[in-house]
Amino acid sequence: MTKSDLDLAISWAAAEGWNPGLHDRDAFYNTDPKGFFMGFLDGKPISCISAVSYGKDFGFIGFYIVHENHRNKGYGIKIWNKATDYLKTKNIGLDGVVAQQENYKKSGFKLAYRNIRYQGIGNKYEVKNNDIVKINSIPFTELVSYDSQLFPVPRPQFLKYWISEPESLTLGFLKNDKLFGYGMIRKCVTGYKIGPLFADSSTIAEELFKQLNNFAVNFPIFFDVPEVNKEALKLAKKHNMKPIFETAKMYTKKSLIINLNKVFGVTTFELG
Repeated sequence: MTKSDLDLAISWAAAEGWNPGLHDRDAFYNTDPKGFFMGFLDGKPISCISAVSYGKDFGFIGFYIVHENHRNKGYGIKIWNKATDYLKTKNIGLDGVVAQQENYKKSGFKLAYRNIRYQGIGNKYEVKNNDIVKINSIPFTELVSYDSQLFPVPRPQFLKYWISEPESLTLGFLKNDKLFGYGMIRKCVTGYKIGPLFADSSTIAEELFKQLNNFAVNFPIFFDVPEVNKEALKLAKKHNMKPIFETAKMYTKKSLIINLNKVFGVTTFELG
Protein backbone atom coordinates (compact mmCIF):
# COMPACT_ATOMS: atom_id res chain seq x y z
CA MET A 1 0.00 0.00 0.00
CA THR A 2 0.82 3.63 -0.41
CA LYS A 3 -0.20 6.02 2.35
CA SER A 4 -3.28 6.97 0.33
CA ASP A 5 -4.13 3.26 0.00
CA LEU A 6 -3.99 3.04 3.78
CA ASP A 7 -6.52 5.88 3.98
CA LEU A 8 -8.87 3.66 1.97
CA ALA A 9 -8.18 0.66 4.24
CA ILE A 10 -8.94 2.79 7.30
CA SER A 11 -12.23 3.86 5.72
CA TRP A 12 -13.10 0.20 5.11
CA ALA A 13 -12.29 -0.54 8.77
CA ALA A 14 -14.62 2.28 9.78
CA ALA A 15 -17.38 0.82 7.61
CA GLU A 16 -16.89 -2.53 9.41
CA GLY A 17 -17.58 -0.76 12.71
CA TRP A 18 -14.01 -1.10 14.01
CA ASN A 19 -13.85 2.64 14.76
CA PRO A 20 -10.23 3.45 13.89
CA GLY A 21 -8.57 6.69 14.93
CA LEU A 22 -8.96 9.63 12.57
CA HIS A 23 -5.23 10.31 12.53
CA ASP A 24 -3.73 6.83 12.84
CA ARG A 25 -2.28 6.64 9.34
CA ASP A 26 1.19 8.08 9.96
CA ALA A 27 1.81 6.09 13.15
CA PHE A 28 0.70 2.88 11.46
CA TYR A 29 2.41 3.34 8.10
CA ASN A 30 5.72 4.67 9.39
CA THR A 31 6.15 1.72 11.74
CA ASP A 32 6.72 -0.53 8.71
CA PRO A 33 5.94 0.95 5.26
CA LYS A 34 6.52 -2.44 3.62
CA GLY A 35 4.00 -4.19 5.87
CA PHE A 36 0.74 -2.95 4.33
CA PHE A 37 -0.81 -4.83 1.42
CA MET A 38 -3.77 -4.21 -0.87
CA GLY A 39 -5.31 -6.61 -3.37
CA PHE A 40 -6.51 -5.35 -6.75
CA LEU A 41 -8.92 -6.86 -9.27
CA ASP A 42 -8.99 -5.29 -12.74
CA GLY A 43 -7.11 -2.33 -11.31
CA LYS A 44 -9.56 -1.71 -8.48
CA PRO A 45 -8.77 -2.31 -4.78
CA ILE A 46 -10.82 -5.13 -3.24
CA SER A 47 -8.84 -6.31 -0.19
CA CYS A 48 -6.32 -5.19 2.38
CA ILE A 49 -4.21 -6.43 5.28
CA SER A 50 -1.39 -5.16 7.47
CA ALA A 51 1.55 -7.30 8.55
CA VAL A 52 3.71 -4.96 10.55
CA SER A 53 7.19 -6.13 11.48
CA TYR A 54 8.54 -5.06 14.86
CA GLY A 55 12.14 -6.15 14.34
CA LYS A 56 13.42 -9.66 13.75
CA ASP A 57 11.25 -11.58 16.23
CA PHE A 58 7.72 -10.16 16.29
CA GLY A 59 5.04 -9.03 13.86
CA PHE A 60 1.35 -8.16 14.04
CA ILE A 61 -1.49 -8.66 11.57
CA GLY A 62 -4.48 -6.34 11.26
CA PHE A 63 -6.75 -4.61 8.74
CA TYR A 64 -7.74 -7.96 7.23
CA ILE A 65 -10.68 -6.95 5.04
CA VAL A 66 -12.15 -8.08 1.75
CA HIS A 67 -14.64 -5.62 0.30
CA GLU A 68 -18.15 -6.99 0.77
CA ASN A 69 -18.76 -7.26 -2.99
CA HIS A 70 -15.88 -9.72 -3.36
CA ARG A 71 -16.15 -12.02 -0.36
CA ASN A 72 -16.28 -15.81 -0.48
CA LYS A 73 -14.40 -15.90 -3.78
CA GLY A 74 -10.94 -16.86 -2.57
CA TYR A 75 -9.46 -13.38 -2.62
CA GLY A 76 -9.08 -13.17 1.16
CA ILE A 77 -6.78 -16.18 1.47
CA LYS A 78 -4.48 -14.77 -1.21
CA ILE A 79 -3.78 -11.55 0.65
CA TRP A 80 -3.69 -13.43 3.97
CA ASN A 81 -0.95 -15.70 2.58
CA LYS A 82 0.98 -12.64 1.43
CA ALA A 83 0.88 -11.20 4.96
CA THR A 84 1.89 -14.39 6.76
CA ASP A 85 4.68 -15.00 4.25
CA TYR A 86 6.03 -11.50 4.91
CA LEU A 87 6.23 -12.30 8.65
CA LYS A 88 6.96 -16.01 8.32
CA THR A 89 10.07 -16.17 10.53
CA LYS A 90 8.49 -14.21 13.40
CA ASN A 91 6.07 -14.83 16.20
CA ILE A 92 2.92 -13.27 14.73
CA GLY A 93 0.18 -11.74 16.85
CA LEU A 94 -3.32 -10.61 16.00
CA ASP A 95 -6.62 -9.62 17.57
CA GLY A 96 -9.12 -11.86 15.80
CA VAL A 97 -12.84 -11.28 15.64
CA VAL A 98 -14.83 -14.10 17.21
CA ALA A 99 -16.22 -15.35 13.90
CA GLN A 100 -12.72 -15.96 12.49
CA GLN A 101 -11.01 -17.52 15.50
CA GLU A 102 -11.32 -21.09 14.23
CA ASN A 103 -9.90 -20.10 10.85
CA TYR A 104 -6.93 -18.45 12.55
CA LYS A 105 -6.32 -21.64 14.52
CA LYS A 106 -6.12 -23.53 11.21
CA SER A 107 -3.35 -21.11 10.22
CA GLY A 108 -1.39 -21.97 13.34
CA PHE A 109 -2.55 -19.26 15.72
CA LYS A 110 -3.14 -20.14 19.37
CA LEU A 111 -5.46 -18.33 21.76
CA ALA A 112 -3.73 -16.32 24.49
CA TYR A 113 -6.63 -14.34 26.03
CA ARG A 114 -9.64 -12.24 25.12
CA ASN A 115 -9.86 -8.46 24.84
CA ILE A 116 -13.17 -6.79 25.63
CA ARG A 117 -14.15 -3.42 24.14
CA TYR A 118 -16.10 -1.21 26.53
CA GLN A 119 -18.12 1.88 25.65
CA GLY A 120 -19.13 4.75 27.89
CA ILE A 121 -19.51 8.52 27.95
CA GLY A 122 -16.70 10.89 28.84
CA ASN A 123 -17.25 12.36 32.30
CA LYS A 124 -15.80 15.46 33.92
CA TYR A 125 -13.57 14.56 36.86
CA GLU A 126 -11.78 16.76 39.35
CA VAL A 127 -8.27 15.35 39.27
CA LYS A 128 -5.67 17.17 41.33
CA ASN A 129 -2.56 15.09 41.06
CA ASN A 130 0.76 16.77 40.39
CA ASP A 131 2.26 13.44 39.36
CA ILE A 132 0.20 13.45 36.16
CA VAL A 133 2.03 15.33 33.40
CA LYS A 134 1.84 15.69 29.63
CA ILE A 135 4.03 13.15 27.92
CA ASN A 136 6.20 15.74 26.17
CA SER A 137 7.58 16.73 29.57
CA ILE A 138 9.04 13.22 29.95
CA PRO A 139 12.21 12.15 28.09
CA PHE A 140 11.17 10.04 25.12
CA THR A 141 13.69 7.37 26.05
CA GLU A 142 11.94 7.01 29.43
CA LEU A 143 8.60 6.45 27.66
CA VAL A 144 10.09 3.86 25.30
CA SER A 145 11.72 2.05 28.22
CA TYR A 146 8.46 1.87 30.18
CA ASP A 147 6.36 0.89 27.14
CA SER A 148 8.83 -1.89 26.29
CA GLN A 149 8.00 -3.64 29.56
CA LEU A 150 4.35 -3.98 28.51
CA PHE A 151 4.60 -4.56 24.76
CA PRO A 152 6.37 -7.60 23.29
CA VAL A 153 9.24 -5.53 21.83
CA PRO A 154 10.46 -1.91 21.86
CA ARG A 155 8.50 0.24 19.38
CA PRO A 156 10.08 3.73 19.35
CA GLN A 157 9.18 4.39 15.71
CA PHE A 158 5.50 3.74 16.37
CA LEU A 159 5.42 5.71 19.62
CA LYS A 160 7.07 8.75 18.10
CA TYR A 161 4.16 9.22 15.71
CA TRP A 162 1.47 7.81 18.03
CA ILE A 163 1.89 10.39 20.79
CA SER A 164 2.02 13.18 18.19
CA GLU A 165 -1.41 12.53 16.68
CA PRO A 166 -3.70 15.55 16.31
CA GLU A 167 -6.84 15.58 18.50
CA SER A 168 -5.19 13.40 21.12
CA LEU A 169 -3.76 13.64 24.63
CA THR A 170 -1.03 11.49 26.17
CA LEU A 171 -0.32 11.68 29.88
CA GLY A 172 2.29 10.11 32.11
CA PHE A 173 2.35 9.39 35.83
CA LEU A 174 5.76 10.61 36.95
CA LYS A 175 6.92 10.35 40.54
CA ASN A 176 10.48 11.11 41.70
CA ASP A 177 11.48 11.32 38.02
CA LYS A 178 10.29 7.75 37.37
CA LEU A 179 7.42 6.77 35.09
CA PHE A 180 4.80 4.55 36.75
CA GLY A 181 2.17 4.64 34.00
CA TYR A 182 0.94 6.40 30.91
CA GLY A 183 -2.18 6.62 28.78
CA MET A 184 -3.45 8.14 25.56
CA ILE A 185 -6.86 9.18 24.26
CA ARG A 186 -7.42 9.97 20.60
CA LYS A 187 -10.22 11.06 18.28
CA CYS A 188 -11.82 8.22 16.36
CA VAL A 189 -14.49 7.95 13.66
CA THR A 190 -16.97 7.78 16.53
CA GLY A 191 -16.02 9.46 19.78
CA TYR A 192 -12.65 8.84 21.41
CA LYS A 193 -10.62 5.79 22.33
CA ILE A 194 -8.31 5.31 25.30
CA GLY A 195 -5.25 3.22 24.46
CA PRO A 196 -2.81 2.35 25.67
CA LEU A 197 -3.41 2.63 29.39
CA PHE A 198 -0.43 1.08 31.14
CA ALA A 199 0.07 1.48 34.89
CA ASP A 200 1.88 -0.09 37.79
CA SER A 201 -1.28 -0.11 39.92
CA SER A 202 -5.04 0.18 39.60
CA THR A 203 -4.92 3.46 41.53
CA ILE A 204 -2.54 5.03 39.02
CA ALA A 205 -4.57 3.62 36.14
CA GLU A 206 -7.75 5.19 37.47
CA GLU A 207 -6.11 8.59 38.01
CA LEU A 208 -4.92 8.58 34.40
CA PHE A 209 -8.27 7.25 33.17
CA LYS A 210 -10.14 10.12 34.83
CA GLN A 211 -7.81 12.76 33.47
CA LEU A 212 -8.07 11.32 29.96
CA ASN A 213 -11.86 11.41 30.29
CA ASN A 214 -11.63 15.17 30.77
CA PHE A 215 -10.37 15.43 27.19
CA ALA A 216 -13.65 14.02 25.82
CA VAL A 217 -16.43 15.09 28.18
CA ASN A 218 -19.88 14.04 26.94
CA PHE A 219 -18.46 12.16 23.93
CA PRO A 220 -18.54 8.38 23.48
CA ILE A 221 -15.39 6.77 24.88
CA PHE A 222 -14.09 3.30 24.00
CA PHE A 223 -11.66 1.25 26.04
CA ASP A 224 -10.16 -2.13 25.04
CA VAL A 225 -9.37 -4.27 28.08
CA PRO A 226 -7.51 -7.60 28.41
CA GLU A 227 -10.03 -9.86 30.09
CA VAL A 228 -7.33 -11.39 32.28
CA ASN A 229 -6.74 -8.03 34.00
CA LYS A 230 -9.54 -8.13 36.58
CA GLU A 231 -8.72 -4.67 37.94
CA ALA A 232 -9.09 -3.23 34.45
CA LEU A 233 -12.52 -4.85 34.12
CA LYS A 234 -13.49 -3.34 37.47
CA LEU A 235 -12.29 0.08 36.29
CA ALA A 236 -14.46 -0.04 33.17
CA LYS A 237 -17.53 -1.21 35.11
CA LYS A 238 -16.99 1.31 37.92
CA HIS A 239 -17.22 4.10 35.37
CA ASN A 240 -20.41 2.74 33.81
CA MET A 241 -18.86 1.38 30.64
CA LYS A 242 -20.59 -1.52 28.88
CA PRO A 243 -19.01 -4.38 26.89
CA ILE A 244 -19.87 -4.15 23.19
CA PHE A 245 -17.31 -6.26 21.31
CA GLU A 246 -14.54 -8.77 21.87
CA THR A 247 -11.47 -10.14 20.15
CA ALA A 248 -9.10 -13.00 20.76
CA LYS A 249 -5.41 -12.23 21.22
CA MET A 250 -3.63 -14.99 19.34
CA TYR A 251 -0.01 -15.84 18.52
CA THR A 252 1.60 -18.30 16.12
CA LYS A 253 4.37 -19.34 18.48
CA LYS A 254 4.26 -18.65 22.21
CA SER A 255 2.26 -16.20 24.26
CA LEU A 256 4.63 -13.38 25.01
CA ILE A 257 5.55 -12.81 28.62
CA ILE A 258 3.99 -9.48 29.57
CA ASN A 259 2.66 -8.46 32.96
CA LEU A 260 -0.95 -8.07 31.86
CA ASN A 261 -1.89 -6.85 35.33
CA LYS A 262 -0.29 -3.57 34.24
CA VAL A 263 -2.04 -3.49 30.83
CA PHE A 264 -5.35 -1.79 31.58
CA GLY A 265 -6.01 -0.67 28.01
CA VAL A 266 -4.75 -2.14 24.72
CA THR A 267 -3.00 0.29 22.39
CA THR A 268 -4.80 -0.73 19.20
CA PHE A 269 -6.32 -3.87 17.70
CA GLU A 270 -4.65 -3.04 14.36
CA LEU A 271 -1.00 -2.93 15.46
CA GLY A 272 -1.08 -4.53 18.89
